[in-house]
Amino acid sequence: MNAVLHYIYDPLCGWCYGAEPLVWAASKVDGLALRMHAGGLWPQPTRLPEHMRRYIQQADARVGQMSGQPYGDPYLNGLLFDPDLVLESRPVIAAVLAAQALDASKALPMLRAIQHAHYERGQHVVREATLREIAAEVGLDSAAFTEALKRVRVDEHIADSQELMNNVGAQGFPTFVLQIGDEWFAVPHGRFASAPGKFAEWLDAQLRAQSRTH
Repeated sequence: MNAVLHYIYDPLCGWCYGAEPLVWAASKVDGLALRMHAGGLWPQPTRLPEHMRRYIQQADARVGQMSGQPYGDPYLNGLLFDPDLVLESRPVIAAVLAAQALDASKALPMLRAIQHAHYERGQHVVREATLREIAAEVGLDSAAFTEALKRVRVDEHIADSQELMNNVGAQGFPTFVLQIGDEWFAVPHGRFASAPGKFAEWLDAQLRAQSRTH
């Protein structure tokens, strides 16, 4: 019985940062494959107006309270209000895909490293130089990573992810969908926001329940 947890996300989505512990817990569930689909929250390079920065600041506070995820001062009082801040999903999605192309086991660590570089260290993660540094942090060769960045089909990936979102009725990021064989199930991840261990247990229970019915 094939079981896949589809994770629809964006590297620059605060709620996806909050869900990071859930993703890691899910990745360790026996018999469950994790498939990541980046949907492109920020399709164009975007400079935020002041009111949007304040809105994101408030949303981040809720994410941190619910998930326990750390937000660093370099982000909260630096990057978030830096006039040079540009948000764009395409470069960071490409970086995750490049890491995956070089070593499938590095995709999730690359995503995690990008998120923490942004939300804790306050780095400009849309810049290629920063992404190369992050790739080196997770053990990837810088030159190979740079070449892989040129080859990834990031626009095709985003289009496929958006099609999946439409097909499963996703309301936004993050969305988790469990596929067991030919059946698809919604995953109510919100109630596990601060309990990644219980999220993994819930997923394991779904796999066990389905295995008994097949």
